[in-house]
Amino acid sequence: MIPTVHAPRVLIFDSGVGSLSIGAAIHQLIPQANLLYAMDHGGFPYGEWQESALVEHICQAVSALLQRHSADILVMACNSASTAVLPALRNSLSIPVVGVVPAIKPAAQRSRSKVIGLLATPGTIARAYTAQLIHDFASDCCIIPVGSRVLAPAIESLFWQESPIDAVLEQIKAELYSHPRAAEMDTVVLACTHFPLLQKPLAALMPNLEWIDSGEAIARRVLHVLNELNLPLNLNGSTAKREVVILGEEPATPILIQGLENMGLSLIDY
Repeated sequence: MIPTVHAPRVLIFDSGVGSLSIGAAIHQLIPQANLLYAMDHGGFPYGEWQESALVEHICQAVSALLQRHSADILVMACNSASTAVLPALRNSLSIPVVGVVPAIKPAAQRSRSKVIGLLATPGTIARAYTAQLIHDFASDCCIIPVGSRVLAPAIESLFWQESPIDAVLEQIKAELYSHPRAAEMDTVVLACTHFPLLQKPLAALMPNLEWIDSGEAIARRVLHVLNELNLPLNLNGSTAKREVVILGEEPATPILIQGLENMGLSLIDY
C-alpha cells in the first residue's frame, strides 16, 4: 500500500493578526502549502516585553503548540520577536525557523530620495539588530523612525471588535511628517507584520509613497526552505488547509471569526 503524501505544513506564529499579512504572501506564492496561523493574543503586544522574558515566553508557547499541531517549518511572523528570539528557537526546535526583519535593505535600494520612513513598534525601533540593518544597508539614507505604541493594538482591536482606526492613522501621519526632511520621503518600511493589513488606508492617507514590507521576501524564503527539505508541493487535486489557532484565555469574537472566514481561514481548537 502506497503511503499517503501530505503537503507541507507551515506554522506562522505571531502575537496576533499580524500573521495574516505574512500568511497571505506565503499562500499567494505557495498555494499548495497547508498553513497554520498561530495568534498569541494572550501575549500581545510583543513590542512591550522585556527581551529575556519574551524569549522564554515564545519558546514555551511554540513548543507547546508543536506538541499538539505538527509543522514542517516555523515562520516567526513578528519583527519585534524575530530580532530577539530566533537563536533560542533554532536551538530548541528540530524544524527550520524563518524570521522576519524590517525591509530596510529593499527600501534603501528602491528609494530615489534616500529619505525613508520606518514605521515599527517601539521594540523594533530600539533593537540593536535594526540599527545594524540601517548601518549595513541604508547608511546613505535618512531614516525617519516612528515607534508607534498604538497602531498594532488599534489593528488588533479593528479585527477583533471593528474598533474605529481613523484617528490613529492620522496620528501616524503626523508623526511621520513631523521630521524636518519628511517632504523628501518617498518610501516607508512597514516593520511590523500588523501594519501591511492597513496598507491601503495608509496609502490613501499618504499618497505618493512606496510602502514596503517583508511578506514577499519571507514567502520566497519559505519556498526555498521547503524545496531544500524536498517536501512535496505538486500534489494533484489537493486542497491546502488554512487554519487558525488563538493562544490565550480570550475567545475569538464573532467579528474576528467572520473576518477569518471571509479570508478563507477556519478557526480550530488549540
